[in-house]
This record gives sequence, C-alpha cells and structure tokens, in this order.
Amino acid sequence: MLTFDLIKDNSKKGDGRDRSRLGRILTDHGVVQTPVFMPVGTLGSVKGVSKEDLAHCGAQIILGNTYHLYLRPGVEVIETMKGLHAFTAWNKPMLTDSGGFQFFSLAKLARFTDEGVHFQSHIDGSRHFFSPERAVEIQMILGSDIMMSLDWCQGHPATDQQVADALNKTTAWAKRGFDFWQENGAIHNLFGIVQGGMVKELRSLSAEQITAIDFPGFAIGGLSVGEPTDVMYEMADHTLPLLPSQKPRYIMGVGTPENLVTLVGMGCDMFDCVMPSRNARNGQLFTHTGTINIPNAVYKTDERPIDEICDCYTCRNYSRAYLRHLYKSRELLSYRLNTIHNLYYYLDLMAKMRHAIKEDKFPEFQQQFFKARQDQ
Repeated sequence: MLTFDLIKDNSKKGDGRDRSRLGRILTDHGVVQTPVFMPVGTLGSVKGVSKEDLAHCGAQIILGNTYHLYLRPGVEVIETMKGLHAFTAWNKPMLTDSGGFQFFSLAKLARFTDEGVHFQSHIDGSRHFFSPERAVEIQMILGSDIMMSLDWCQGHPATDQQVADALNKTTAWAKRGFDFWQENGAIHNLFGIVQGGMVKELRSLSAEQITAIDFPGFAIGGLSVGEPTDVMYEMADHTLPLLPSQKPRYIMGVGTPENLVTLVGMGCDMFDCVMPSRNARNGQLFTHTGTINIPNAVYKTDERPIDEICDCYTCRNYSRAYLRHLYKSRELLSYRLNTIHNLYYYLDLMAKMRHAIKEDKFPEFQQQFFKARQDQ
C-alpha cells in the first residue's frame, strides 16, 4: 500500500499566498519526491529516449496508458512477460491511466453507458468494452504502482447537465472500481478522480463524493480540455483545497512550465503531460526564458546550447546550429536529443521547486521564474 509523507504544507501558514507542499510517496518500486512531474510513456516507452536517458533526466516515475497497452501489445502479452515493469525494464515507480481520457479524445469511437464504455479500436476497428471493474483488473495485471479509476472526462464547453451526467457516472464507477480493487486484494494503489467541469458547485460535489471513498490518493481530471488558462486555474484553485491534505493530489494532463509553477503554488503534488516529449519532436524546446523553435533560420549558425544554464546531455554537447540541422534533415537523433533536453528541463524545474519549498523560498522562486520570461 502506498505511503504518503507530507513533509511541509505551506497552506498551514494561513496567508493564502503560498499553498505549496513538499512530500514523499513510498511505493513498491521506490520513493517519489513531490511535487513531481511524470513523463508520459503511453505504450511503455517515453518516445525517443531510453530508460538510461530518463535516469539522466531525473525521472522518478513514468506513465503508461491502459487503453493503448490493452490494444497493443495486449494484456496477455504483458501478463506473460510478468508485468509492465519487467516488460519495459523500468524498475522505478509507474502510474497507469484508466483510459478515460482516451475515450474522451476518441469520442467518435466510444459510447458511454451506465455499465461502462463500449469502444472501437483506433487501430483495427475491433469492438471492446471497459467497465470500471475491467479497467482496474487490467491495471492490476499491468502491475503499475498507481492505478487510476475509470472516469468520464467531459470536454469544454459543455452544458451543466452534460457535466452533471459525467460527474454521476464518474462517482458510480469510482465506487465500483474501488470495491473490485478491495475484493481482489487491494494490491498496488488506486486513485479516485474528481470531475465537475468548469462549474465550482459541481467540482465541490464531485470532490465530496470521491473523497468519501478511501482511495490512497486523488486526482483532478477534466482540466486542460479546451478551457481558457484562467478558468483552468480557477477550477484548480477551488478544487485542490477540497482534497485530503494527507494524501497525494494529482492534476492530470497539465501542462506548460508556467502551469506547473502556478499549480505547485496552489498545492498540487503530481503532474503529467505529453508536452515536453511531443513538443521536442516538433522542434519546440524549453528554456529558462521561454521556448525556442529550433527550425527557425536564426539558429542556422548559432553556436550556443539550447539553454546556457542547462546541464543536460544535449546542452553539454551540442549547439543550436547542429540541432537545427538534425531537425531540418529529419535525422532520428534530433528527436532523442530534443526530448532529452525538454524532459531534463521539466524535471529540473520540479527539483528546483522542491528545493525552494524546502528552503521556505517558493514565492521568491515563482517571482524569479516569471520575471525571467518577462525580461525577454
């Protein structure tokens, strides 16, 4: 069973200016220091990089996706290979999503009922069904350290009735998934997910219902689904304090470096997003002053590293000019080197935030972070 030690909680100061938290999650595959960013390895690999690259970047925990792994290579293959950790040779903690977000993003292929989700494979059109129990069962076979309940992720915009329907199904499915998990030994750890769209009253209701179930941790879903950033912040700011302080708090699918720094200040412990790896493959690289697009002609003879204060493998060895050449030539090395940098940037940013919280300097860190961007 997961253990969460809350080392520091700045919301206890009571001034409301800083609610950042410092914690430690203990799993069967090791300790995760929070706040933490989790690189996304949808199919059992973070695209373009090896486990050694991930270790260099400072990854503590990565994600796998139940929907995609269920379809390919298939649960039977992973079970035969003794679980996802052994199959991927990743010996650190791993979290798996339930597939709820994929059903939202592939909505034309999915049909929601009270019983679960009927869907067609985006690969070959074959028909399948996920109940909340089946979603947990698959994740138990995968052997992830943290599993997610099956939820109904409602996009934005949506009517209050649509959001309420999704909320009600999410709560009912959470109870069913939790009961199945308990009845089958409560192995690994199952998190509940709060929904409620962009309506504060419904977010409050969902948080009340989901936290009434004794999950080891809680997530906020249904953010970064098309809403403006200020609305996303408003919903997160409203919902995070409604989650138990002594359990991990996870905002799913978010986001930019600016999002992470802002939401850590609101009291979030865990994040995931495809942005660092996906943007790397599209030539957008993160720096302490903002982003650069490496295909731009201005970098054709630029001898500098991507970020002159970065200590990643890419920045220590290669120039912007060379990285531009690789990208423009569609050399495979481009994807690896760009991804190493972006992941290192994200994970180093989280390490710096943990240090600032430990030293009681997080508000100053936030101020300096945003000022560096404004000065450019």
